[in-house]
Amino acid sequence: MTRLAILDPFSGIAGDMTLGALLGLGLDPEWLRALPARLGLADVRVDIREVLRGELVCWKVEFEIPPQPHGRHIAEIREMVARTDAPAAVKAKADATFRAIATAEGEIHGMPPEQVHLHEVGAVDAILDVVGSIWGLALLGVDEVRCGALRTGDGTVRAAHGLLPVPAPATLKLLEGHVVRPGPEGAGELVTPTGAALVRVLSAGPPPAEYIPIASGYGAGTRDFPGRANALRIVLADSVDAPRDAGRESLAMLASDVDDMSPEYLAAFADRAREDGALDVVLLPVTMKKGRAGTRIEILCRPGDAARLEGLLLAETSAIGVRRSDVSRLALPRREVAVTVLGESVRVKEVTLPDGSTRGKPEFDDVQRIALATGRRPLDIYHLAREAAERR
Repeated sequence: MTRLAILDPFSGIAGDMTLGALLGLGLDPEWLRALPARLGLADVRVDIREVLRGELVCWKVEFEIPPQPHGRHIAEIREMVARTDAPAAVKAKADATFRAIATAEGEIHGMPPEQVHLHEVGAVDAILDVVGSIWGLALLGVDEVRCGALRTGDGTVRAAHGLLPVPAPATLKLLEGHVVRPGPEGAGELVTPTGAALVRVLSAGPPPAEYIPIASGYGAGTRDFPGRANALRIVLADSVDAPRDAGRESLAMLASDVDDMSPEYLAAFADRAREDGALDVVLLPVTMKKGRAGTRIEILCRPGDAARLEGLLLAETSAIGVRRSDVSRLALPRREVAVTVLGESVRVKEVTLPDGSTRGKPEFDDVQRIALATGRRPLDIYHLAREAAERR
């Protein structure tokens, strides 16, 4: 059984709304109040209170922030997150979220992600929203996030780059592949770049047809609209045991053959494509015209990401064409668990087999780190981690 967090963005989504909804699900307010100090922001205060939105009691989260730099580059934000004591999986997802924002902004403004100056999202409250939301979900034991249709609002919004249509261009790019609904009329901006990035990185797809609700929480938006609740609902739920084929999904496969790129640059592209949303990237040796040795690049991705990854492949490799095909994938349910080996934490990827049994694989980086620190063989650490996972 999988513990789900089902996002119900009937009035959009923002980072502070997500934090509020997690508090409604039982996230410890004192943990959230202590979060700024763990990010090296000890002078930031967290205001948490219950408010009404429509007729719903919601949690409202606001940060009292002294003067700060007007935005940051992604490298600064990644360093800030890396310095925290957050679990490795939390850091990785937070890093992916900021990377997704920088990539979307870069595509809109025609520059590499590393050069993008993140204005609103680089602000302290957005950094706290992202890290707090991802870490909070982990503390609540969530294995998988699902997201329903997003109401995006209407009209225009004033941002660092001037007056923009709703959804803002970068927000809309982050929402590619997700179900959205404009409106309601007069709502303004309902989905922020931070909220859209959290959905892009965390959501594994739409809510399941059946689930067992455990608890629900409501996070308040800033504005209080007359006659309707401006809030985000998150439902904590357990999955319903599904038929063996329930994990099958429709995906896109992109393929291109090249014979004039060195392996180092191909490997660098593969890493970039994974960071940019590819589910898998495979490099295969092939024989091309006139017996030349070449490489086939295969990218597995969600259909909504296919056009963007095609553009990335054509821009960053020597490929002059891309083949796209529809494929069906059956994936085993998976999650990441942490076990302790020789006093150190090891991440273990655990999958559930069709007969209900599980199989785990310790992360090599953690195994190697402990082996080097203790002088033990990596294989010894691997077996100790496997045994610890099986005892859970």
